[in-house]
Amino acid sequence: MTSEKKSELTNKVKNIIEQIRPYLQQDGGDIRFVEITDDNIVNVELQGACGSCPYSTMTLKNGVEVAVKKALPEIKSVEAI
Repeated sequence: MTSEKKSELTNKVKNIIEQIRPYLQQDGGDIRFVEITDDNIVNVELQGACGSCPYSTMTLKNGVEVAVKKALPEIKSVEAI
């Protein structure tokens, strides 16, 4: 992937995360974009209440990942680091 294409994809992912963030913040959590790997895996950091919540994996996979992959099918997964 060219750096221009990766930059464009990064901006799109960040935009989706910004749309999801208010829902996480309502429950005392937050999410921070970290990077997109060369194999199209998005790494994020769950913060606040999301960092220690037993349901954070479900939120990440069923909420964040679904939203990102729906908008950007080229993304393979969203992982918390």
